[in-house]
Formats: sequence, structure tokens, C-alpha cells
Amino acid sequence: MDVILLERVAKLGQMGDVVTVKDGYARNFLLPQRKAMRANDNNLKAFEAQKAQLEARNLETKKEAEDLAARLAGQQFIVIRSASDSGALYGSVTTRDAADAATAAGFSVDRKQVALTAPIKELGLHVVSVVLHPEVDLTITLNVARSTEEAELQASGKSIQELAAEEEAAAEFEIAELFDDIGAAQLDDDEDGMAPAPAAEAEAKEDGEETA
Repeated sequence: MDVILLERVAKLGQMGDVVTVKDGYARNFLLPQRKAMRANDNNLKAFEAQKAQLEARNLETKKEAEDLAARLAGQQFIVIRSASDSGALYGSVTTRDAADAATAAGFSVDRKQVALTAPIKELGLHVVSVVLHPEVDLTITLNVARSTEEAELQASGKSIQELAAEEEAAAEFEIAELFDDIGAAQLDDDEDGMAPAPAAEAEAKEDGEETA
């Protein structure tokens, strides 16, 4: 199908270009999203009549997108999720989750503007693309963790594997300390039990002398 682009579309062309695309792509995406309209004589004339207005609107929305991008680019947002010890999520983080996290932090982001090649299914830091305008895109980072404390550690540069290793080492240290305490307590008990022996020997000696 031939369509007239009403805005810049990546890998297709600029506003006003007439391009040929697959029918399904046109019907399911370009036309309903008002990114294009069918290329025919009537629509070509309509586009020319609206071209100045469309260009003005494009410049306005682009400026708004650039302003937001200047504040949003490079931001990191925490997403709390349940996960196994290995870091695998019980579920996944989607474009809606990313948009909600950014919006909760005061940035107006729609899930349709978030570009994920696949749902996020592991703990850690994940770089995500956000397309605010056909000519304005940026990246943010989603810090997916089981708690805010874990998120802070991940933000400092520690991976889930490193965190797990530290927790295991801490647990082993606590167990070692526990055994040391138990051993020390047993040693004290043994010493306490042996202490009366000299006195007992002295009493036995005195009894013997008296008998003699």
C-alpha cells in the first residue's frame, strides 16, 4: 500500500514522503496511529493544504519532547519485584511498568513511548529506550530489585551475583562465630568441672593423715 507520511517514521521517511509499505503495517499501525494516510489524489491535495499546519505542530511537539528529554535522559527508576535467589523475576517488567515508574517520579511518559525488545525478566540495571517524538529519543535505566536497599546496592555497581556471594559469606561468618562461641562455652564448663579436683585431693590427704 502507498501512504503519505504525516510525520517522520524511522526507516521509512520524512513527513510528506510517499512510501510503499505492507498492507498490514499500514492498517494496524500507520493509519490508526495517524502517522500516515493513504496516498491518493484527494489525500495528496489535503496534505498540501495542511502541510504548513502539520509542520508547525511537529515543531511544537518536537520542542516539548526535547525539553522533557533534557530532564529525563539518563534518569534511573526503581522497580520492586519478587524474584528467586538467582535473580529470575516471578513475572516480568513491561513497557507499562517502565512508564508508570517514570510518571510516578514526575515525568509524563506513555507506555507506547517505551521501546522494549523483550520483557525484562531478571533483577539488575536495564537500559531502556524512550521515543518521545519521531526525532527525539533517549535512554533511561530501570533498577529492578526486591527491595529499595537492594536497589541502592545495585545502583552502586554491585550485581545480584555479588550480593548473593556477600550474603553467603556473611551467613558463613555468623555460623563460624556461633561455633566459636559454643566451643568457648564448653571449654569454660570443662574448666569449671575440673577446678574442685585439687581441693578434693587435699581433703583426701588430710583424712588419710588423721586415720594414721
